[in-house]
Amino acid sequence: MKPRERVVVLGVLSVLLLAWLGFLVHRSPRFPGSGLGSALGIAGAALMLIPLAYPIVKRIPFFHDRTTAQVPMQFWMSLHVYAGIVGPLLAIVHTGHKFDSPLGVALTAVLLLVVVSGIAVRYLLTYVSHEIKEKLILLQTARGDLDGAWGVLDKISSEASLRPQASVFMAGLASLGIALPISGPAVEVMRIAESVADLEYAIRMHEFFKRWFARSLSLHIALSIVFFVLLGLHIASGVYFGLRWLQ
Repeated sequence: MKPRERVVVLGVLSVLLLAWLGFLVHRSPRFPGSGLGSALGIAGAALMLIPLAYPIVKRIPFFHDRTTAQVPMQFWMSLHVYAGIVGPLLAIVHTGHKFDSPLGVALTAVLLLVVVSGIAVRYLLTYVSHEIKEKLILLQTARGDLDGAWGVLDKISSEASLRPQASVFMAGLASLGIALPISGPAVEVMRIAESVADLEYAIRMHEFFKRWFARSLSLHIALSIVFFVLLGLHIASGVYFGLRWLQ
């Protein structure tokens, strides 16, 4: 994620996730049906339809072949992300924090889940995958260093075996509970071994999160389908009962 993109996305996402809590201090029952409220709702719904362009271009060969030749997939992904965040933000403002109907509550809840799962797929999964690759490179280097340190320690141990008096002396001190500080190659081996263990643990944890974030894609698609069904019902109910500002 580019620095500017990170600031924009995280900023708008933070506002979106906090905006719906405004019903604790503010409610405007008439705003959703007013002229401005309706305009915001229509604009939000239109923006939330734009993200459908990305999966269409990506998965349908007819559109993919004719579109990506002139417009790269990165553009469609960026459009998918920005429209998928700004649209829900306008939709939250459109509600006027009026969450009285079960349909409105369900629509808002699914909307937030779609955004969060989409962010998890787009950024967290990419970040974790990148971290795993970097740590695997570091782990390979650390294991090479550990093998080299073990070689040095084995060489010193072989030389020390020619001095049995020292080994007997050290064993005698150990039996009395006196342990001399370990220094030299032994310390280096312990330090590198701890680094290898830490890297292996970090990689296992990242792989665990990667599996869960990968499942977020299926969840994101399923929630998106539910969301558009609820959005269609919401629009149909608005048309059926009429817009308040036209009455």
